[in-house]
Amino acid sequence: MGQDTDAPQAPPTASSTAPARALLPFILPAAAVGVVASLVFVGVSAAAEKLQQVLWGPLPDALGVGRYSVPWMFAVLIATGLAVGLVVWKVPGHAGPDPATLGLNAPVMAPAVLPGLVLATGLMLAGGPSLGPENPIIAVNVGLAAWLGARLLPRTPGALWPVLAEAATIGALFGTPVAAALVISEALAGRPMRGRLWDNVFAPLTAGTCGAMTTTLVAHPTFDLGLPPMGHPDAKDLLAALVIASAAAVLGMCAVYAFPYVHTAFRRLRHPMLMLPAGGAVLGALGALGGHLTLFKGLSEVGELARRPEGWSAGQFAAMAVVKLAALLVAASCGFRGGRIFPAVFIGAALGLCAHALVPAVHPAVGVATGALGMLLAVTRQAWVSLFTAAVLAASPGLLALLCVASLPAWLLVTGRAQMQLRADGSPVR
Repeated sequence: MGQDTDAPQAPPTASSTAPARALLPFILPAAAVGVVASLVFVGVSAAAEKLQQVLWGPLPDALGVGRYSVPWMFAVLIATGLAVGLVVWKVPGHAGPDPATLGLNAPVMAPAVLPGLVLATGLMLAGGPSLGPENPIIAVNVGLAAWLGARLLPRTPGALWPVLAEAATIGALFGTPVAAALVISEALAGRPMRGRLWDNVFAPLTAGTCGAMTTTLVAHPTFDLGLPPMGHPDAKDLLAALVIASAAAVLGMCAVYAFPYVHTAFRRLRHPMLMLPAGGAVLGALGALGGHLTLFKGLSEVGELARRPEGWSAGQFAAMAVVKLAALLVAASCGFRGGRIFPAVFIGAALGLCAHALVPAVHPAVGVATGALGMLLAVTRQAWVSLFTAAVLAASPGLLALLCVASLPAWLLVTGRAQMQLRADGSPVR
C-alpha cells in the first residue's frame, strides 16, 4: 500500500511450490471473511444514510429551517463533533487510535474498541464531515476477522486474517475484487515472496471477490458518473490529461504539507470534546462557503456535479475544490474517524470540471478522471487504486491510456514526499 509503513504483510498462504491442495483450505475462510466484511460495510453505510436523511430532511423541515441553511449546517456539524467527541471520550477503546496516524492498513484492535469505532464512523458519515468510510470500516473488519478467526480456526495463521479482511473490505467498497487485487499486489512488490504472485494473492482475492459480490447483490453500487463518452483520444486530450493530473497532484500536496500543522493546532485543544466540536465549527464555516455539495464523503455529490457539468462556472468549481480540500484537511486532523479516498475523488472531479469550464475543448470525462487521479495519488499514495478509481468514473475505454500517461508526471510530483498520514510523534510518514 505505497510505503512500508502502510502495507499489509504477505499472506502466509503460498509455499515454494504452492500446490492447489495448499490453497484449497483457505477458500472457505476467505469467502466467509468476504461476506461478513461486506455486510459490515453495507450495514454501517445504510444506518448512516438513514440517519443522514433524518438530519438533513424531516428534522430541519419540522423545525422550520432550511435543510442546508447556514445555521443548520453549523448546528449539525457542531453537534456531530460533540457526539463523536463523546464517543471518543467515554466509550471503551476511545474509537481506536488517532485516525491521522492510520492509512488503509489497520492494526488489529481489541474487540472492545470496535463498537465505539462503528458508532463514531456512522455519526460522522451522517453528520456531514468530509471523510469516507474506508479506513474505519477496514479497521473494524480487521479486528473482527482476527478475533473470530483465532477462536473458530485457531490453526490458521493469525497473520492471514488482517490481509483477508483488508482485501474483502476494499472489494466491498468498490464493488469489484480488482481494486483488492491491485492493492495486495502493490503491497507485495519488493517483499520476499515464496511461490508465484497469483498463489500469494489467491486467498485475499477470494475474500475480495466474495466481498464485492455480496455488496453488488445487496447494495448495487456503481462508480460510473454517467459522463459523456469520449471517442479516440487525440493530442489535446493528452495535453489536458498531463496538465490536469499534475495540477491536481500539486494542489493535493499543498494539503499534505499543511496536514501536520493543522493536526498540531487541533491537538493543542487536548480533549476530544474540544477538538471535534471545534472541527465541526470550522467545517460548518466551510460548508457555508462552499455549499452543501462540499459536505459528506462526496460520492453522491460528485455524481450531481457530473450530471450537470455546465451548471456551474469555472470559479464555482474551483471554489468547491478548494473548500472540499480544506474540509478534508480539517476533518482528518481534528479526530473524525474516516478515510480520504471519496473526498479526494470529489476534489479532483471538481478541478477537472473547472478545467472543462475554462477550456470547453477539455472533455469532461478527461477532466474528471485525470483530476481524480492526480488528487488520489497525492492524498492516498496508492497508485493502483488511484488509476483504478479514475478509470471507473467514466466508462470510456480510450481514457485508460491517457490515465497511465498522466500518472507518470503526477507520480514524480508526489513520490518520496510526505504523505497525508502521521506517525505517533506527529511527524509525517514518507
